[in-house]
Amino acid sequence: MTLSLALLVWRSSRPHAAIVGRVEGTEHFRNVNRHDVITLPNLLTIRVDEALTYLNARWLEEFVLEQVAQRPELHYLILMCSAVNAIDASGLESLQAINHRLSDSGIIFHLTEVKGPVMDGLKRSEFLGDLTGEVWLSQNEAFNAIAKSKS
Repeated sequence: MTLSLALLVWRSSRPHAAIVGRVEGTEHFRNVNRHDVITLPNLLTIRVDEALTYLNARWLEEFVLEQVAQRPELHYLILMCSAVNAIDASGLESLQAINHRLSDSGIIFHLTEVKGPVMDGLKRSEFLGDLTGEVWLSQNEAFNAIAKSKS
């Protein structure tokens, strides 16, 4: 029992995250390492497959900033939240820190496919007022809008 609990905590602290792109001819977004997908050089989309909590909040910040540092041409970052089913105060703090760091680098931060309970948490905070980008209903809408923009 203790081992199972420890394993659950360890896995939650290092969630699966993927860089995703659009599968050609569809509105579906999949892992760039597993599928032949379309990406844009000025856009990075990260999908996190876990609740955003104190267990993984700092990990998420580090992961995002590592990915951004590898892409000097980046103008937009989307956090695809389709698999995020909960967020706590630490998760909100991390999103705020990410937004601030990206803003300082001239990168616009968007969220897509945010579930109701997570959106409720975002609305109770000041995060949405500070967000440099938008919260999009669908990843495909955000991808298309950014693809049509000039930068």
